[in-house]
Amino acid sequence: MQTSFTRRDLIAPARLRALMQRSDLAGALQLGSHLGAIAVTGTALWLSWGSALAVPLFLVHGVLINFLYAAQHELSHATPFRAKWPNEFFGRLIGFAMLFPRDFDKIQHAAHHQWTQDWDKDGELVRDPYTLTSYLLWLSGITYWTSRVTRLLRFARGEVPEPYVRPDQHVLVVAEARWHLAGYALIAALSLIFQSGAAVMLWLAPMLVTKPVHQLQNTIEHLGLSHEDDILRNTRSTRANALMRWLCWQMPYHTAHHAFPSVPFWRLRALDAELKGRGAEPYAMGWIEFQVAVIRKLAQKDESRYPYDEVWVVPTRGGLRRLEAA
Repeated sequence: MQTSFTRRDLIAPARLRALMQRSDLAGALQLGSHLGAIAVTGTALWLSWGSALAVPLFLVHGVLINFLYAAQHELSHATPFRAKWPNEFFGRLIGFAMLFPRDFDKIQHAAHHQWTQDWDKDGELVRDPYTLTSYLLWLSGITYWTSRVTRLLRFARGEVPEPYVRPDQHVLVVAEARWHLAGYALIAALSLIFQSGAAVMLWLAPMLVTKPVHQLQNTIEHLGLSHEDDILRNTRSTRANALMRWLCWQMPYHTAHHAFPSVPFWRLRALDAELKGRGAEPYAMGWIEFQVAVIRKLAQKDESRYPYDEVWVVPTRGGLRRLEAA
């Protein structure tokens, strides 16, 4: 995260301080609208189950649940609300729903920001280089969910080999995983006692099935970029419409977020404009544009065979022309 705090040439300090101001109203509106949308689709899905209408409702409901990770992410940054407790409270609830314990997520994500694209230290990059097959499995959500559940079970057994989790944090991570598993066991027991499929119908099934949609955002932010310690070369923003920016809690402005992670989600558009005005964000791409490009690249050779400090997935339209002209 060192580069995040040495880019004062990208924005005036006074302007940055203004953008860093939190707003309880903005946080409540974003979180409330997201949870409200889930409540609406969940109710409609329950009432329409067994009809043709249930299919699109199931898919929309699942997408809304998956993108709750955007909320968990922002709550971990403590930017939606001024006070600490609502950020932590809602972050824990959402982490439970996402099978992604909040404390571990904070630890992993802090390492991601501090060591972005560093193979040995980035908490979100501790994986083998992609082959075409392994990438498609991750994009589908199959290996995403198996790794998520396997890690949760491993933590509960007291096994925490992740290099970015300090030894003094192991107790926290292990206890958190055990509480999560106890909660899931309670839900399973109540479902059996009351012979109810609500947890599967309104939560697990739609979340598991629609993960590929969320993976479009997950995979675009850094893959195919340089592993240098340079936010402008190792982080990618996403071209997205207003609806998708709302769904992602403005994370399509990802270069802006990594450059100054203390700026709240609702001010990222303004920060993005500041950075673009100074020539930043040369690698912004659309979701489908990126997937086509990266699959073509991986079909040619595995990720490990691309140079470590090379940007090997670049925009194919106007962004690329601007990049070549720079």
